[in-house]
Amino acid sequence: MHNWLGLPVGQFAIRSGPVMAAYDVFDITIKGKGGHAAAPHNTVDPIVIAGHVIQALQNITSRNINLLDSVVVSVTRIHAGDSYNVIPETAHLSGTVRTFHAEVQDKVIAQIKQIIESICLAYGATVNIDYQKRYPSTINTKRETEYATLAAQETVGSDNIICDSPPSMGSEDFSFLLNECRGCYVSIGNGQSASLHNPHYNFNDAVLPTGASYWVKLAQMRLK
Repeated sequence: MHNWLGLPVGQFAIRSGPVMAAYDVFDITIKGKGGHAAAPHNTVDPIVIAGHVIQALQNITSRNINLLDSVVVSVTRIHAGDSYNVIPETAHLSGTVRTFHAEVQDKVIAQIKQIIESICLAYGATVNIDYQKRYPSTINTKRETEYATLAAQETVGSDNIICDSPPSMGSEDFSFLLNECRGCYVSIGNGQSASLHNPHYNFNDAVLPTGASYWVKLAQMRLK
């Protein structure tokens, strides 16, 4: 169970299938040829190449993947150079990829590597790509979702169960458990607050009795 911002207190969001995305990260090191900023023709500028890479990666979600398959590719960090008048030798890019399905994930990985390697080759640079699959997608199984829904209905009533909320592109380590056994990840309404992972976030203590009652009801129903 996870508290969910924007979902009213006293409600649950429960759905079968993918509920949270897989979480991958990548680190890219583009190596060109450094030199004086006043003579860029004598260099292989990794910053310019990095700009082309960032722009091209955005085409994956808009032109290479079916729009019905949710994918996020975000470059979240870039570092190159330390001086006003020096073109550096290397540029470093980092970012994250979010997907729901393994076949889409594999396709995105192949596209990322092909795009980056091709651009660097075209501009005369070399590149190293370190791609890591961190968290798998969180996928609820049908039968266990039905159990969770029944327990939540007994706790707050069927009118307070949201079954059509869209999955989140965030990620969750509960996915590792769901890789090993069947289960269901549910969201409990937290009302309004600053966003999660924000220093001003406020957990709503009013949801504690509802959450505890859900677990008791689920245990009673499954162990009777």
